Amino acid sequence: MRRFGRTLVTAALAVTLVGGTAGWASGDSQTAVTGPPPGTAAWRADTVSGRALPDPATAAPREVAAFFAGLDDAARRELLRSHPLVVGNLEGAPLPLRYEANRIAVAATGEARYASLAAPDRQILAFDPRGRGQVAEVFGDLEHAEHVSVIVPGSDNDAATYDAPRKPSTGPAGMARALRQATGSETGTGSRSGTGGSTAVVAWIGYTTPVGVGLDAADGRLARAGAARLARFTAGLDAVGAPDPVLFCHSYGSVVCGLAARHTDAADLVAFGSPGMRADTAAALGTGARVWAARGPSDWIADVPNVEFAGIGHGADPTSTAFGARRVPAADVQGHTGYFMPGTQSLAAFAAIAKGTLR
Repeated sequence: MRRFGRTLVTAALAVTLVGGTAGWASGDSQTAVTGPPPGTAAWRADTVSGRALPDPATAAPREVAAFFAGLDDAARRELLRSHPLVVGNLEGAPLPLRYEANRIAVAATGEARYASLAAPDRQILAFDPRGRGQVAEVFGDLEHAEHVSVIVPGSDNDAATYDAPRKPSTGPAGMARALRQATGSETGTGSRSGTGGSTAVVAWIGYTTPVGVGLDAADGRLARAGAARLARFTAGLDAVGAPDPVLFCHSYGSVVCGLAARHTDAADLVAFGSPGMRADTAAALGTGARVWAARGPSDWIADVPNVEFAGIGHGADPTSTAFGARRVPAADVQGHTGYFMPGTQSLAAFAAIAKGTLR
């Protein structure tokens, strides 16, 4: 009975400590955006050359890729003009077509908060204006890269705040830029041969993240919805011929990655600043990917008890010896978001993992 009581106290403490150490206001409960993109009904009702279009809700990304491979350019562009929100979010569709579709979709919202995403030099791989908005952006040449990394962020990230000013090398876009530069790809020093080949990085806010540190951040509801979307996203990368990705999973994003792990073909999975991955050990994630973990000495996440009880808390500490992940050096990391700061041990190790040179 005493043990049961201690567990209840610890579970409650997990929620309390997150609120006390994050420095954020208590979060509001979020409704997860799930299912196919807006405009799907009109897409389903349409045809091309008398052929039904692949259902965004049920067609596998490889089926989508095969469908578009059978279309000529005129047919592709007609679908782009008629259904930009669907094409822009359709896993398996050609990448340049998705970039163009999302420029159209962003501009069509007429909302100032999204306007910067429509710039001609942006490679927006996904854009969904529902709720707080979701977005994914590519840095580099995803069509030809030898290595692909995906940044999966945690709380307080959405399409509306994606381009908001942040400290350098923080936030999904800042992390993506820092990683790509650290691999040598951004400065043109990365080749397309050997283990030092070019690296593309995707900043992926493809799920509804928690806001602040309310119960959404302490339970797995949003993470489960996000995991399904992440698994489909990685299947989409595979369908267009991209290499198996490295998933860099920050904070609550590591919960998403933990739940998605067995359903992706990721080559590596890196959890940093993690409250837990909803698994007791790396082996329990059920993935063939190499699993890595990092936590800096001043990261407040260390104060969150690693428990899971009645759906609250996210389980074992991925940096613990018992968890069994490979440790990433992070002794010089400052705070909860400093893992991609230039010159840090963690960024150097992340770049080596991204290029496949750290085993």
